[in-house]
Formats: sequence, C-alpha cells, structure tokens
Amino acid sequence: MHVTKMHGLGNDFIVIEERELAGQEIPELARRLCTRRLNVGADGLLLVGGSSCADVRMRIINADGSEAEMCGNGIRCFARYVYDHGIVPKTLMDVETLAGVIRPELVIEDGRVRAVRVDMGKPSFDPEAVPVLAQEPMDLEIPTDCGAVRASSVLMGVPHTIVFVEDMDAVPIDVLGPAIEKHALFPRGTNVDFIQVLDDKTARMETWERGAGRTLACGTGASAAGAVMYKKGVMGPRADIRLFAGSLHIENLPDGRVMMTGAAEYVLDGEIK
Repeated sequence: MHVTKMHGLGNDFIVIEERELAGQEIPELARRLCTRRLNVGADGLLLVGGSSCADVRMRIINADGSEAEMCGNGIRCFARYVYDHGIVPKTLMDVETLAGVIRPELVIEDGRVRAVRVDMGKPSFDPEAVPVLAQEPMDLEIPTDCGAVRASSVLMGVPHTIVFVEDMDAVPIDVLGPAIEKHALFPRGTNVDFIQVLDDKTARMETWERGAGRTLACGTGASAAGAVMYKKGVMGPRADIRLFAGSLHIENLPDGRVMMTGAAEYVLDGEIK
C-alpha cells in the first residue's frame, strides 16, 4: 500500500488513494497507521476517492477510527496532493466531503503550490445544527471539574466550541479538552479550541480535537474561532490565528462565508506492507 504523509502547520495526515485499500478494514487501518512511534503516526487518514457531484471525494478518518465530516488542515493537504498527482489538474476544485462540497484554491508561485485558500462556507450558530443542548450557543457555561467554563459553540462543517483564555500557558488543555469534548451538552461531541487574543488582528489557538486529542493545528477550528470573534466584536473580519508551526489567515466575507488560507507540506512517501 502506497502512503503519503503530509501536514498542515503540524496537523499531520496519511493520504491514501482508495484503490490502494483492497478490502482493508478502514477504522482498524487508521488506528494502526496513526499510532505514533509504532507506525507512520498521524492525526488521521485522508482517503482519495471518486465523486459523482464534485471533482473528487475526501474522507477523513480520525486516529481513533471515527470518521469526521470535514477538516480544514486536511483539505489543504488533500487539495495539494490531488493537484500534484494529476488527479484534479485544476487550481480551483470542488471536493466532496460529509460536510458538503468544499472549494479549495491553490496559490501557485514559480510552478509550486505555496498555499491553499479554502472557502469554508458559512458558520451556523443554530444550536440544533451544532448540535448543542442550549438555547444560546454563543454564551455557554460548561461545568467541569476545574470549574465552570464560559464558551461559544458553532458549526463550521464540524462542531467547535471556543474557549477564550487570558494565559494559554496556564490552561490545563489536556484536562479541559476531553471534559468539554464529551460533555453531555454536545450529543455528537465537539472540538475544543482555546483562544488567547493577542491584539485586534491576532490570536493564539490550541485545539483539543474530537476523535484525535490534542493537535498542533486545526483549520476548521481557526475558521470557527475567526467567525466567533467577528460575531462577538472581538476582532474585525480578518484575523491571523497563530498555531504551533505557523499561522492561518481567516477572512469573514460580507455574505457570511469564511475563507481560510494556509500551507500544506509533504513529509514522506512510502510503501506499507
């Protein structure tokens, strides 16, 4: 089986074309390949397949074997992969996901993909869409063993819950992350994004990802955070979200759509027996 490992600002994935799977049990394959130190290691699998409604189809399988609707860092890696490998020879493409058809656009400089700009669609603040068992998802109070946490939830292809903090380094992310992810308020679980506002255009983010745990970057999370900060008046329509390995640029358009721009890089190619 041929595999390619890629990362988007440290959020890493193993890309496999579905024709390589040959009857493999996908959840078990994801759990095995994504185990760090014992295998390739990654936050999840990106599966490349055919589509009847778009140029190509992307499936995202988390490291625990569960399937996610969308992944912002993943789709940037996916778009670069299918372009570089001639699967979709277009710089603006339609990608089928469980969250609908997403449109990434490749930024080409000197014949090389330098970044990927993705139309992430419109965020939903409807509690039934997120879903969250609360009337006002923008003003939640979540009880935890560390005390009550104030947060805002939004659907950005997948559910995200934004927690504003004063000092990121003082936050027990490995405790609060899983507690909020699996809280009874969220019937389908939630991704948890901790945000420290640095100035009126910049914020720092750490993410506890549903089904993957703590990750170095999250594209849907940065998009969700940008949408929430704009809606709350914390920032203007444009924001740079600082992550472990770089920044994502988020733009809220007048029609409500959110655009995300960031890098996608290769790590390795190999054969798994």
